[in-house]
Amino acid sequence: MGSNMPELETFLMFGRLLWDMVVIWTDLYNAGDGWIANQMKDIFLAQGKSIIMSKARTESRVQVLSELTKHKPTRVINCAGTRGTPNVDWCEDHKIETIRSNILGVLNVVDTCYELGIHVTQIGSACIYTLSEEEIKHHAPFKETDEPFFQGSWYARSRLLSELCIRHYPNLLLLRIRLPIAADLHKNNHIGRLLRFDKIVDLTGSGTVLPNLLPAAIILSKNAVTGIYNFVTPGQISNVELMEMAKKYIRPNLTWETFGLDDMLNILRAPRANCIMDATKLQTKLKEYGYEIKERREALEEVFQILADKGL
Repeated sequence: MGSNMPELETFLMFGRLLWDMVVIWTDLYNAGDGWIANQMKDIFLAQGKSIIMSKARTESRVQVLSELTKHKPTRVINCAGTRGTPNVDWCEDHKIETIRSNILGVLNVVDTCYELGIHVTQIGSACIYTLSEEEIKHHAPFKETDEPFFQGSWYARSRLLSELCIRHYPNLLLLRIRLPIAADLHKNNHIGRLLRFDKIVDLTGSGTVLPNLLPAAIILSKNAVTGIYNFVTPGQISNVELMEMAKKYIRPNLTWETFGLDDMLNILRAPRANCIMDATKLQTKLKEYGYEIKERREALEEVFQILADKGL
């Protein structure tokens, strides 16, 4: 009778969690709260999945290996990493901490999973490409096959070096996110960040609308998909468009001014990536599992309607 029982799936997630979780992971450097990890946790629990939220320090190979051998998960999702507070300029003054989290920690998780034959999903970054304001008007969206090159900031360099190292592992699914957007006003939400400023950069680029895309990440992990995917919402998302939608749905008295990319770079310590990513490969793969990614406007309208319903 036992041989007919379905295999029990256990997902181990490395991330940063709130204090009421079964197992706690805290960010060694920024005391983060695992914004993306917690959103994924909620989806897993709603699906009735068995998950373990890890407290292991990913920069410690001993701790990572101990966690994996103890729980014996069928899948691992690594959401741990640092981008700095209040922004990635933090990484310029905390280079060692950034290396340990975004390079050493990622390598430890991916490599130990490889040793143990476990599929691992790594939440990475698309901020490893960039173009000028003029170039982006004429350049085709970056595909997964385009060699990444941007390392103008220490954060981007850490993500670039990390990807260059781990992309050769056959057990890896690497999801590149950019400017994550969700139905809350968390400090890491691109909408929340924009609303804190009176003056915004008038830029258009790729963004990751999480409510529609995180369920897709779980589908890909469950099916042991491997390789690199631009984990972005199809279409181009404009900062001005986001502010206009915020004014329409949640901030009727909202006002703002705009300025150019060059002006922004003059007041930042490190350059920022400015890119548009091609989501075709992601869309095609998910269609194999019957999942459709919403286009930019539909996905954003859904997020802002939820924000309005919450009274945020």
